[in-house]
Amino acid sequence: MAGNIAKVAGVEISTDHWIGGRRVTSSRKFADLSPIDGSHLADVAAGGKVEVDQAVAAARKAFPAWAALGPKGRLPILKRFAEGIRARANELAAVETMDNGSLLIGNVHRVVPRAAQNIEFFAEWALTLRGHSIDSPEVVNHVRYDPAGVAALITPWNAPLMLTTWKVGPALAAGNTVVVKPPEWAPLTCSLMADIAHAAGVPAGVLNVVQGIGEEAGDALVNHPDVDRISFTGSTDTAKIIGQAAARSITPMSAELGGKSPFIVCADADLDAAAQTVAAQYMNAGQVCLAGTRIMVEKSIEPGFLEKVRTAASHMVVGDPRDKDTRVGPLITKEHFERVAGFVERAKADGAVPLWGGSRANFGELYFQPTLFANVNPSLEIAQREVFGPVLTWQSFSDDDEVIELANNTKYGLAATLFSGNEARATAIASRVVAGTVWVNCFFVRDLAAPFGGSRDSGIGREGGTWSFDFYTDIKNISVRKGSFA
Repeated sequence: MAGNIAKVAGVEISTDHWIGGRRVTSSRKFADLSPIDGSHLADVAAGGKVEVDQAVAAARKAFPAWAALGPKGRLPILKRFAEGIRARANELAAVETMDNGSLLIGNVHRVVPRAAQNIEFFAEWALTLRGHSIDSPEVVNHVRYDPAGVAALITPWNAPLMLTTWKVGPALAAGNTVVVKPPEWAPLTCSLMADIAHAAGVPAGVLNVVQGIGEEAGDALVNHPDVDRISFTGSTDTAKIIGQAAARSITPMSAELGGKSPFIVCADADLDAAAQTVAAQYMNAGQVCLAGTRIMVEKSIEPGFLEKVRTAASHMVVGDPRDKDTRVGPLITKEHFERVAGFVERAKADGAVPLWGGSRANFGELYFQPTLFANVNPSLEIAQREVFGPVLTWQSFSDDDEVIELANNTKYGLAATLFSGNEARATAIASRVVAGTVWVNCFFVRDLAAPFGGSRDSGIGREGGTWSFDFYTDIKNISVRKGSFA
């Protein structure tokens, strides 16, 4: 492996960009630190306008040939790409854990396999997009899904490999070429992904990776005049900036953003299952946009259910994410730790009461205790804004109208979780909650064929199945007059 190399968890990783089928360095670097212990992992090439221009030009040059392959021609290449991810699952999992502090056991068994599935599923789904015909009195309308061009893909640090392949999969399967801007706080698995794609035979320029700071590389990418699609996963505030750039060039944009999701527990629910699922909201140290952070419990079961949750949460062990017994690892950076701690201190000052947690865990600098707040007025900041840490709030309700009002009382609408033993009641509540996804008696089930995305400030558009291809293609209608050909 040529160029600048770092060795992380025993794995050699290029710290240079991947542009046009080769490694490209930059004179400027940024430091990548592990949240586990603050250790220095790598000095990573910091790209900007020059590197973005090179990557977009390479993607534009590669686009005609890649698009011309069609879904069948792209399928074997993308399947090899997926197999390459599976073959290096342990390496990818170990690097991701060091880079963003996520649980190693989860990366090995769930995250990396899902990354491979993201590539393979969409490659196969693209075969179904043969278009269709609509018969009208005077014409026959032939609907086609044509590749859009160059897609800019910007991904977050809480699950960089999985969320990058969630975008790369449909974008490449649809016939587009891509420029990926990975998160500066956890860029390393995206670099490995580029190597795997190259080894699988993805042609030069089809997949490009430009590393760098969002305000530099990201800004140059979303403002580039030769980008045809922008897909972003991250914060609502950043999406507003990207949206302004997209509007200037009328570039279609998809955004999956933050959340402040309700977790509703009805008296008729399986309370043991509900309590275990509440505790699971602390996963990834709460750095999960779709987590149900606002716990809403029917008043008649409050005391008993709280004790069930307390017992379940007591097993959420804080520690080194490489340890198989750990359930809550570190927050990503010192800056983010201080942000989470600030939310907690302001909530205390506002009169909210921590039933447990509420401060740094006795393990390391970036580890925060799983926390649950009671005495939470719905108007408090802690009930309105996304914390993105292991912090939940507890509220109660008397009837379904009240819980719907509570659930919808934020600017977000990404997801909701609901536990009830009454199908009619569950269906009625789920239909009234403003959310892109409502999980009923389950959590975090994301079928790749189903739509996923947010309402309100939680996003624009949907990803998954045909919805992904609606975004990553130009849908064309060819209207042919009947009888106009001999």
